[in-house]
Amino acid sequence: MNKKVLGSLLAGVLTLGALTGCSSKSENTVIKVAASPTPHAIILKHVKPELKKQGYDLQVTEYSDYVQPNNVVNDGDFDANYFQHTPYLENFNKENKTDIVSAGKIHYEPFGIYPGTKKSLKKIAKGDVVAVPNDVTNEARALLLLQDQGIIKLKKGAGINATTKDITSNPKKIDFKELEAAQVSRVNKEVAFVVLNGNYALDAGYSVEKDSLALEKADSEAASTYANIIGVKKGNQNEKKIKALVKVLKSKSTQKWIQKRFKGAVVGYTGK
Repeated sequence: MNKKVLGSLLAGVLTLGALTGCSSKSENTVIKVAASPTPHAIILKHVKPELKKQGYDLQVTEYSDYVQPNNVVNDGDFDANYFQHTPYLENFNKENKTDIVSAGKIHYEPFGIYPGTKKSLKKIAKGDVVAVPNDVTNEARALLLLQDQGIIKLKKGAGINATTKDITSNPKKIDFKELEAAQVSRVNKEVAFVVLNGNYALDAGYSVEKDSLALEKADSEAASTYANIIGVKKGNQNEKKIKALVKVLKSKSTQKWIQKRFKGAVVGYTGK
C-alpha cells in the first residue's frame, strides 16, 4: 500500500471519528420529552428558551394517553416524560414490568372545596350533601381535605387510601354523593358543596383562586404524594441534561409563571 492511499484511509478514519463524536455530543444536548398537552407540554414549552441558553435542545412530543409516554421512555426512544404522579407510575411499573423512576417532583394540581348551593363552609348544616369523586385516589384526597377543614374525621392511618368507610366522626351527618370525577362538578346545583381537582374546577367555570373555599396545602400529604413528576428510565435520573431540565422546571421563576398562567389550578411543588 503506497503512502498516498494510506494517508487517504487515515484521513477517512479521522473524519468518521470526528463525525461520530459530533453526533454523540449533539445527542447529549437533545432532551426528548413525552408529555400530556395540558399543563405539562405548556410548561415544558415555557422553559425551552431557558434550556436553549444552557445549550440544550428541548423537544416535546404530546400524547393524549397515559400508556405511550411510559413505553417510549422505557424503550429508550425518549429521555423523559412529564404527565403522571408517583402512585400511577408505581402501579404502571408493576403491571407492565417497566423500570421508570422519578427524577423530580414538579407541580401538583390541588384539590379544592367549591360552592354548590352554599357559598361558605361556615354555612354547612346537618344533612347537607357533599359531592366527591368515587375513585380511590381522588376520593381520599377529597376526604383528607374535608378532614383538614374539621368537617369529618378519618380512621388513623387511612391517609391516601381513605374512603367514606374510614370516616370515624361526622358531626354534621354529611351525606356524600360519590360520582365519577368528571361528573362531580355537574351536580353543583343539587348539593351544598363539590370537591374537585383543579382541572375539573376550571372546566366547570370556577376560578381556583377566587372560588375555592379550601385548597390542599403545599405541604400536605396529598400534594407530596400526587405531585406530577419527570419520569426517566432507572439509571438515567442523574444524567446532566435531566438534572438541568428538573432544575429549570423547579426554579422560582418557573414556579411563579406556573401560578400566574394557571391561576392556582396548577401549583409548583417546592418540596424534594
